[in-house]
Amino acid sequence: MPAMPAPSLLDMLTVLVKSPSVSCTSAALDRSNLGVINLLAGWLEDLGFATNVIELPGKPGKANLIAKLGAGDGGLVLAGHTDTVPYDDALWSQDPFTLDERDGRLYGLGTCDMKGFFPIAIEAARQFSARALKKPLIVVATSDEESSMAGAQLLVARGEPKADFALIGEPTDLVPVYAHKGFAMLSIELTGASGHSSDPKLGHNALDAMHCVMSELITFRGELARNHQNPGFAVSVPTLNLGCLNAGDNPNRICGHAELQIDLRILPGMKYDEIIGAIEQRLKMIAESHHNRIVVRALSTPVPPFESRKDGWLVKRLEALTHNTAGAVAFGTEGPFFSALGCETAIFGPGHIGQAHQPDEFLDAAKIAPAVDVVTHLIQEVCVS
Repeated sequence: MPAMPAPSLLDMLTVLVKSPSVSCTSAALDRSNLGVINLLAGWLEDLGFATNVIELPGKPGKANLIAKLGAGDGGLVLAGHTDTVPYDDALWSQDPFTLDERDGRLYGLGTCDMKGFFPIAIEAARQFSARALKKPLIVVATSDEESSMAGAQLLVARGEPKADFALIGEPTDLVPVYAHKGFAMLSIELTGASGHSSDPKLGHNALDAMHCVMSELITFRGELARNHQNPGFAVSVPTLNLGCLNAGDNPNRICGHAELQIDLRILPGMKYDEIIGAIEQRLKMIAESHHNRIVVRALSTPVPPFESRKDGWLVKRLEALTHNTAGAVAFGTEGPFFSALGCETAIFGPGHIGQAHQPDEFLDAAKIAPAVDVVTHLIQEVCVS
């Protein structure tokens, strides 16, 4: 791939926003991320990085990028995901794929979450040459964070990259984040038997069974909250949200099938296999008592909770550079996967989570220069000094 000169920071963001990279569990909305990956690879090659574009097995048009400047072990990873969530064009006041700067804000799909971090990382990196580095600087760009975490899972499966520290540029409003909850989306399907509604004995009503299932989940939610608390989180307990219910097809038929989809967010120290196992065991008894068959399945691979050392070097250094106290958040990131690779990991980026996944998503332009400054300091201290 021929190297392409890295343009200015705003020009980079303009081109990245222009390149669609939606990832979605719906195949009709899912798009390739190769346009973004190839842009980043070209710019980084121009700065002297050795780049490796890694295709995701079984996912045509999807790839990760690992770009390395300097040699040796350890060093610093600057990481982010290249995909965005889907969008509703009718709710945007502008073209989502055109960067629009107005009133000190940069509008466009992915500006906040999180294409905006890559130009910041490159702007900081261009100040260093490979000869100056005692430890390597590694830029990682992943695929499908918004849908399946397939890109991050591939990193762990391949066992790379290895580094001392990893900074993930998710939107934290320049506040260091050392922990977040894990999250899973589950489907609970009940299959009974349909029949004429005039006689309940002619079938087994899946909605009747689902009513009891929902009551049991609400009871279980209360038990989780009583047994698990972490004051570091604004919402200090695990959450279980009853999010979506689909059932039946006509009022005069006994409901033969019902599906409930739930969102489950757990605290660091909790394990999904144990929680999901408890849910399955409790709901199976309810289904059997209503003569229904039950299937509990994950809609995507659960993302484990993330917790780094609050007193670790990276978190403490970010606190000193920003004068912001590190915190914990409820949204998920690729943090646990980089921790699994052995990196001391922190989440830190210029966007605000309140703008993520929204129409007219924007990045506050005033946060860009401070973010570049922080990343520059980290490169200097980890890779040079």
